[in-house]
Amino acid sequence: MTIRYAIRPADPGAHLFHVTVGLERPDPQGQHFALPAWNPGSYMIREFARHIVRLTALAGGRKLRVEKLDKHTWRCARTEEDVTLAYEVYAFDLSVRAAYLDPEQAFFNGAALLLAPLGRELEDCRLDIFPPAGVRAGSWQLLTGLRAARGTRPGEFGAYLARDYEALIDCPVQMGRFAQGRFDVLGVPHQIASSGRVARLDLHRLEADLTRVCEAHVRLFEPRQPRPPFERYVFLTLAVDEGYGGLEHRNSCALICRRDDLPHLGMKETTEGYRRFLGLVSHEYFHAWNVKRIRPQAFSPYDLGRENYTRLLWAFEGFTAYYDDLMLARAGLLSQAQYLEALGRTMTTVMQRSARLKQSLAESSFDAWIKYYRQDENAPNSVVSYYQKGALVALALDLAIRGESGGRRCLDDVMRWLWRQWRLAGPSYRGIEEDGIVDAVTRATGLDLGRALRAWTEGTRDPDFSTLLLAVGIRLERKLALDSPHFALLGLKLQGASGEARVAQVFDGGPAQQAGLSPGDVLMALDELRVTPAKLDALLARYSPGDAIQMLAFRREELKRFDLRLARQPPPRFVLEVDERASAAAQRRRVAWCGERRR
Repeated sequence: MTIRYAIRPADPGAHLFHVTVGLERPDPQGQHFALPAWNPGSYMIREFARHIVRLTALAGGRKLRVEKLDKHTWRCARTEEDVTLAYEVYAFDLSVRAAYLDPEQAFFNGAALLLAPLGRELEDCRLDIFPPAGVRAGSWQLLTGLRAARGTRPGEFGAYLARDYEALIDCPVQMGRFAQGRFDVLGVPHQIASSGRVARLDLHRLEADLTRVCEAHVRLFEPRQPRPPFERYVFLTLAVDEGYGGLEHRNSCALICRRDDLPHLGMKETTEGYRRFLGLVSHEYFHAWNVKRIRPQAFSPYDLGRENYTRLLWAFEGFTAYYDDLMLARAGLLSQAQYLEALGRTMTTVMQRSARLKQSLAESSFDAWIKYYRQDENAPNSVVSYYQKGALVALALDLAIRGESGGRRCLDDVMRWLWRQWRLAGPSYRGIEEDGIVDAVTRATGLDLGRALRAWTEGTRDPDFSTLLLAVGIRLERKLALDSPHFALLGLKLQGASGEARVAQVFDGGPAQQAGLSPGDVLMALDELRVTPAKLDALLARYSPGDAIQMLAFRREELKRFDLRLARQPPPRFVLEVDERASAAAQRRRVAWCGERRR
């Protein structure tokens, strides 16, 4: 039997989708339906059911009683006739995670809209997608990774198919008016849609550069017979004034970026914004292997009604974050100098924050549901990023393997070994056990790096990057971070660069914390001179480390005075540079690691 869904943008001005789900032979004891509480890849309970406005059920053409059992579960009254649920969903989340609808565009993840008939999740699904009423035929486009049913041309409104409920909600849908590009990657068609106005968008450059990125990923996992693990792939992109993020899916991804980050006709250079966008593309594409197929045992299968705990997000998000820029370098889209600069920025961010000494990567992974995705003003002092520090651990592991094996093995071999296990297991794949990454490293490389890897991930030990980088002929220099004096000398950060000088974060052990300043305080004067976000750094530049100053600030509308002594030792900044005197072997390992050096 096939579960039949239908979606129509019923009232774009009110941001309302109308959804139906039809079920033959419902549970005679009363069929249960539930909406996921979260979306795989975004580890936070989002309570999508709160956006259902009203819901009714029919059986045999007559209204059927429906009882709500909990926040996201409904039970229909007993019946032997086919059941149809009809409901409205409010969609106004302009992100990659949920659903959005207005008169110009629509986007949805199935997890935010499509109720699952409990006990029937493994059955075939059909989704009929309709355009908004009154929209002229052909004026709205549609793009999704779902397979078009017979009689529906891909890219048109009509019927789409999925083998089960998980596959159905793993294919987001983009609708509206958007620019569209097409390219092949080793014989497999790929498409990119760009929604949101971008002046003189250079689609040809996007097609060419994404081809290089995607081919590099495929060849990493399948060096002998390179071919992607899907029949087609789509990039669903939304360009906005300010925004950044992505969400991976089995044969697609949803991206949001600044419109200025996308390339325009006549743009010769590769801007920092465009490199950022390419890094996002690279990250989500790598996920097609690492987490969408190779996945933790805790995600096999997903339980979409509750948190799914794993201590391995450092491997699935952190390793992916490591490879996103690395693959750009190997594809020739980042120079060696640009790649080393990006590594230095990541290292600086992680090493400047005391959270890395308090929370392990395994703990950060486990607590993602309540900490990483729900960060507060104290996060820099309490939450370590399994993305950023996970990427640095991947770097350390890669360099350790290359060094100890004399360049014969690397982290690529570990990823390929994990990929082979997925392919060999087929439908019986059960995912990676919580200690499985250590075992994979040993099996793929023949090296015993378990003690170091556990110290870096289960404990809080920092890798010895200076020594590890020597294996690939790179020097690590520790300098002073003086580019933001309010951070370097006061140990705080402000909310925004305009308006009032409101404190956003106060860092452990810094002068601001020691003097008693708190997030939310509004800085008014430094040594009797007015403070604004624009003036603070200029004022501080006139002082030297260790100088005494007086700060006036409002807290809860009360004026407070704080006596501070500026930091004597500003925080570190890390710079990675090629060692021109490195051995020939180290230079060969560097080329194998991140590509040729280009001037």
